[in-house]
Amino acid sequence: MQNLRKIPVTVITGFLGAGKTSLIRHLLENANGKRLALIINEFGDLGIDADIIKSCGIESCSEEDVLELANGCICCTVADDFIPALESLLDRDDKPDHIVIETSGLALPKPLVKAFQWPEVRSRTTVDGVVAVVDGPAVMAGLFASDPDAVQSQRAEDEQLDHDSPLEEVFEDQLASADLVVVSKSDLMDDRAQVRVIEIVGNKTRPAVKALVASHGKLDPALILGLGAAAEEDVDNRWSHHDAEGEHDHDDFETFVVDLPACADPAHINEAVENTLGLEGVLRIKGIAHISGKPARLVVQGVGPRVDSYYDRPWADGETRQSRLVVIGLTGLDKAAIETALRRNNI
Repeated sequence: MQNLRKIPVTVITGFLGAGKTSLIRHLLENANGKRLALIINEFGDLGIDADIIKSCGIESCSEEDVLELANGCICCTVADDFIPALESLLDRDDKPDHIVIETSGLALPKPLVKAFQWPEVRSRTTVDGVVAVVDGPAVMAGLFASDPDAVQSQRAEDEQLDHDSPLEEVFEDQLASADLVVVSKSDLMDDRAQVRVIEIVGNKTRPAVKALVASHGKLDPALILGLGAAAEEDVDNRWSHHDAEGEHDHDDFETFVVDLPACADPAHINEAVENTLGLEGVLRIKGIAHISGKPARLVVQGVGPRVDSYYDRPWADGETRQSRLVVIGLTGLDKAAIETALRRNNI
């Protein structure tokens, strides 16, 4: 009964490119009048994910309901960033019905869930559930992410990161803390592959934790929100590699923005992004594009060999129509060659 008086919080974790943002957009689009507030931890992407969510035009989610924490991995900046952000939501007169936290791919769920034991928030919130999103085709291929190098490189950007576990261990920690697993990109797997991935995931989760398959994040919100796990109450029983963490090396990487002119055809920019992803050191490209004659923005996301694009909302009155792509890659990128490749055919 005590938890019924608390605001439920869902923690959504998963590696770079796993499909967390798609799942959250679907939750927002199908909130059925429930007011959701979001805390997004997306250092390294220069605000692109937060911008996509903030500007999605979904009635149940206004800009003030989206808080962005871009100063480092959320589980390592709990006191300085996360607790104040959470309190700012809890102190509002118009409190949200549910809070959703999208962690960066490097976040360890256990330290974040333990933060909900802090006196400042324990009496006002409960962790309704930890949802781990995994890239189904990547797991089937024996990987933990579609582009492990991109995930490893994301690690190097965060100067405040205080854990340096191997990425395989971070993946296992995310599954070990999960109350539910979402296997994404089911449209790229046949039935046999889906069953196999669920078996693999099941070997790394606690007993009775279910795995659901999804394409483009399309799952009934009732399956994600309302788990009633009260994870903060049993977090110490959730096993973690981080309890015996060692030291490991990692690669450095860099992120920069490429501004492009309006494009005549979305197929052109998709092709340019696909070609650019093949250049040495390029790990991920994502952003917004202006398509000539189209009233809506085109969202473009590319990682590994896959490029996805869709129109998310109309351009607002007075809004500058522009194309901006964020490029993430290893240190030493040939920026001139990348810009040339992105501009090629993008007319």
